[in-house]
Order: sequence, then structure tokens, then C-alpha cells
Amino acid sequence: MSERRKGCSEEIFLAVEFELRGEGLVVANLLSVQAIDKGFFGSEYEGRKTQLSLMPEEGLYLMDVRGAVCRRQSDGHELSFNTVASKFQGKKFLARYYCYRDWRDRGIIARPMSEAHGNYGRSPVLKYPSQDYAPPKVRSKGLYFYDDLMSVIDDNAAGEALYENGWYGQYGTYKAKKHGQYLKLDAYESLFLMKHSGYALNIKEERLIKEAKMRRADFLALYDVYEDWRLRGFVLKTGFKFGTHFRLYFPGANPNLANDEWMHSKHVIHVFPRESKMLISEWARAIRVAHGVKKTFILAIPGIKKPEDAGVELDFLLYHRKKEGIENPRHDKPKFVMLALSEEEEIGGAELAGAIEQAKQLGLDLILSICDRETSVTHYRVKRIELPKSKYEYYEIEWVQP
Repeated sequence: MSERRKGCSEEIFLAVEFELRGEGLVVANLLSVQAIDKGFFGSEYEGRKTQLSLMPEEGLYLMDVRGAVCRRQSDGHELSFNTVASKFQGKKFLARYYCYRDWRDRGIIARPMSEAHGNYGRSPVLKYPSQDYAPPKVRSKGLYFYDDLMSVIDDNAAGEALYENGWYGQYGTYKAKKHGQYLKLDAYESLFLMKHSGYALNIKEERLIKEAKMRRADFLALYDVYEDWRLRGFVLKTGFKFGTHFRLYFPGANPNLANDEWMHSKHVIHVFPRESKMLISEWARAIRVAHGVKKTFILAIPGIKKPEDAGVELDFLLYHRKKEGIENPRHDKPKFVMLALSEEEEIGGAELAGAIEQAKQLGLDLILSICDRETSVTHYRVKRIELPKSKYEYYEIEWVQP
């Protein structure tokens, strides 16, 4: 997306007036109708081309930014911003309004979801290069350390081979494998090798899982994601330094120096189970950290889709820019669909998955717009990833400036 910020292509110079009629906002003055129709505000009111019905966000935007006047239909009394807004107050209304305002302030158009129809075919799928992968056989026995959620293989030859050939665990010391000996494996690696490679420990699989879940309730959700990518040839290591669960390397990655440089990951994965909830501010912080170190942020939503998974209500159809100017509802298809959120809001994994699914059905990428406590808005674009043969959902999320 472009970082340009400019005024609307059709500036409104005329003082606009509209009315509060019962539960709606209506533009009845012909000159006002003509002025705001050029800026793609409003929809025909009850089939009358000479009158326009406004979304609450549109009416408040015209008052807030364009100096419009709203009057009560019954007596012509001029109403304040708060008086009009109070008629429409509801869940996250102010966040919705400021997210709408930010989009319109950038000279691009947002329209009501009621105009959505069919599949617009504007949501390309990202294909990741997975490959067939056969986990190695492990014949050495390891010792599992309960409190540390780690195991150690003290057979040096076997441990070094697992590290060199499959990048399992850490042999020696991080970025100094000749300093110290033995292979250290975290709980995800240990369980994977137990299930797929015959790795023997002083603990059974069921006990390892039980102990790990006592330490972190989402252990199995993280393991499912680890296993899903590992079985397709990818390498997953801890994402601790980057504020996420895993860092990701594509098939063929190894821990050896190449041209005197260590291999760097370009992607990180954050797991968001369907049954969990997260503060938007915490979630956005993880994305910012990933982008700050130039890594692609991947959101993983493990678990099978369920009919009862409920998505939150989407807020606006979004138009963007094109070479000749801006996209508009008369000549173009919408480019995105917006879900407006507030900094202090919580969202669940099932809700977010449902919102993304709604966007998928429309053939549009989802824009997550987050309004902070200073009413500044940050936008994130959600792109679907196709991981062959996977039953889970993965998405690249990037910070964008429309």
C-alpha cells in the first residue's frame, strides 16, 4: 500500500446539511445531496435519488471533518456531534467511527457491508514451498527434565547428527556448537521425535503432555502447529527473542555457517488457539516486534473449523487506489473488508477465524484496523497462506499504511 496521505478526490466545499429522522440520518437538501454524492457518501433513501441515507459514521465524519450541520427533522434544531452519536452508541462504536474516519481522511472510500455481494476475487493465496519429509530414526535414549520442559541426549555422535542433518535442538552452545557437548531438545522437539522417530525417554508421551500442559495450557496447540510445519519439511525454533512462539525456516535450512554467516529466519509464527482470547494491544505488539526485526508475522489458528465458530461482525467494504486515481463504488470492486477494533478490546481465536472466513467468502483480504487511546489508527492486512495438506489455518499479517 502507498504511504501517501491526501485529501478526497472530490473535495466538498459546500456546507452540507442533513436531518436526524427517527433512527436514521437523511440528506434531503438537493445541493447537499449533489455535493456528498460526488464524494461517494450515502445511499439512496427509500429509492429516492433526490435524497440520501447516511451511515452514522458518514454523518459524524461530515460533521467532524467537513463542517456539516445536522438538524432534527421535527423542529430544525441544530444538533451537536454528541447528540447525534448518542443515538447510535453501541459496541465499539467510537472505534468504528475513528477507523472509518482514518480511511476517508486518506482520500479513499469506505462503504457499508450491506453493499457486499458475491465473491470479488481479490484475495490471492500465498503458497509456501513445502516438501515431503521423512523424520529421522533416533536410537539413542534421552533424559527428560520435568521442570525445564527439555530433554538431553548425551550420545555425542547421535546428538550431533540430529542437529546437523535435521536441525533438531541445540548441540553445544547457540552459535558456538563446539563450546560444550550434548544435544538439548525442547518439549515440542522431544514429543515430535517420540511420536515420529522412536525417541525413547524416561517418560511416556502421555506424561510428557500432562506435565507440559500444567506449565502452559496451550502446549498442545503449539505442538500441533510445530508438527504441522515440521512434517512438511520446515524447521521451527523458539521465537522467544522476537516475542512470538516460533521462528520459521523454509525446507533445506540447516544450522551451519554459509559464507561466514549464520542462517537467519525471515518468518515468525504466533499461535492463537480458537478457544483463547487475547488483548488487541498485546497481539499488535507482537506484530510490531516482528516487523521491527524485518520478519514476516504468521498467525496460526490450529484446530478444525467448527460450525459454531462465530466471527465478529465486519464493519466496512474498503476501496483503495489505482493508477488513475482512487477506486470507487460506481466503477470498481472493493479491495478489502475492515474489522474495526479498539486497543483495549479482547478478541478470541474463533472470532478472528470467523471474521477471516467471512472475508474469504467475499474474496477480499481482511484489514484489521485498531484504534488506540489517542484515536490514532493502525491498519494490518491479513493474507491467507496455503500450506499443502494442512488442515489448519495460517495467515501472514503485515502492518500497512493505506
